[in-house]
Amino acid sequence: MAQKQALVIGLGQFGSALARSLVAQHVEVVGIDTRMERVQAAAPYLTDVVCLNATDEAALAGLAPSRRDLCAVSLGENAREGSILVTALLRQMGAPKIISRATDDLHERVLRLVGAHEVVNPERAYGERLATRLAHQGVADIIPLGDGLALTELIVPASFVGRSLIELTLPKRHGVTVVAIRMKDREGATHLLLPDPRRPLREDDVLLLVSQTGAALSLADRS
Repeated sequence: MAQKQALVIGLGQFGSALARSLVAQHVEVVGIDTRMERVQAAAPYLTDVVCLNATDEAALAGLAPSRRDLCAVSLGENAREGSILVTALLRQMGAPKIISRATDDLHERVLRLVGAHEVVNPERAYGERLATRLAHQGVADIIPLGDGLALTELIVPASFVGRSLIELTLPKRHGVTVVAIRMKDREGATHLLLPDPRRPLREDDVLLLVSQTGAALSLADRS
């Protein structure tokens, strides 16, 4: 299978982190930025780097966006107009998958209108997840899955310790399904395993739940 290829436009904090993560997933990444210091910093870990202004249509076309599996527009808050223009140019050039970073709701709507297939707002997403963790004791993390569903990491409540999943009947009583358990072995190493419904839960276990968002949070608040 051919290795996937991506363009990451904007190598600030978010863009460089995204590029590194894509490389870790064995994706060939070309990083683009207008600032030479960012390009030089990214050069050791990316497939290729280019210092150019992606709003320059001819320069952007020279990178063949239509032949890339993914184009990520990760320009910062001070480049809203640039991110909109680059997104529109990528769509015009036939890029098959465009993911653009938004800084607010209006920016997100405009990016979708000009052609982004997906829009992300990492600051808002992180803020929402952090607020949920702070407001609901025992919630280690929560990831929205869409359509009202979420994947929630719940530290095992004290009332669950020593009881099995069969005994707890969580789907029936609370509307949540345990899809995995993060547990520690005797050496303290953490492992993510499929749940054994007969195994008594331990106080250092973390349950990975899939449910309606409200169901998992209600369980956390009642525990």
